[in-house]
Amino acid sequence: MTKKTVTAAICLIGDELLSGRTRDINTQQIARFLAPLGIPVREVRTVPDEQDEIVAAVNALRARYTYVFTTGGIGPTHDDITADAIAAAFGVSIGHDPEVFADLQARYDEMGTEFTEARQRMARLPHGASPIANPVSGAPGFQTGNVFTLAGVPSIVLGMLQDIGHRLEHGVVIHSVTIRAPGLREGDVAEKLSQIANDADGINVGSYPWFRSLGDNGVSLVARGADQDALEKMKWQLIELAKAAGSAPELVDGEGD
Repeated sequence: MTKKTVTAAICLIGDELLSGRTRDINTQQIARFLAPLGIPVREVRTVPDEQDEIVAAVNALRARYTYVFTTGGIGPTHDDITADAIAAAFGVSIGHDPEVFADLQARYDEMGTEFTEARQRMARLPHGASPIANPVSGAPGFQTGNVFTLAGVPSIVLGMLQDIGHRLEHGVVIHSVTIRAPGLREGDVAEKLSQIANDADGINVGSYPWFRSLGDNGVSLVARGADQDALEKMKWQLIELAKAAGSAPELVDGEGD
């Protein structure tokens, strides 16, 4: 039976991302986690710490894609408003989850740290949400419908993802091959590459230049698709294309440069 198309979107939340103070690592982490499950990320949005903006983005994305992953804004400070925004997006109430509250209380007691009112905020979940385990710092994320709400710290996101894979419906896995063609420019292969791409059946082809120095530059030719036989055929077409253009092509693992 043919698997159905399963898609994902990411909503990055935080003024610090929009100002450039914080570099986004989470998009790459989430996309790489989902790829082997056959769940491509189709859209990424970045929104400020404003409830209306978060609600609008989450509602738009969850209606369009199978799954949505949000990052950021579930800590103990005044600008951590994501939990409230998710509750508003789903039209439900929010409050302390008894089990999460007890787990956090025990964790802070064990550390000899006061479980303050601010820290208790991290036990608030939208009504009907299920916790997502946080093996790094304890405070959980949560799942509401098809929306997974994660922390903003990359190491915590990586830990939370380990409690998500079993909840997801898998789709068609997309494989890729990458041919590095040192010394070439995109213009050297553009016309013939377009012909190859137009004739390809179910295989997407792209070119990605790199330039590190005069002696270290070229073009990576990348083909992606679910049909591994067709992908193998495309691999040799790209190798021959690079050779004909005067390069000594290299087959690399993953998607390379």
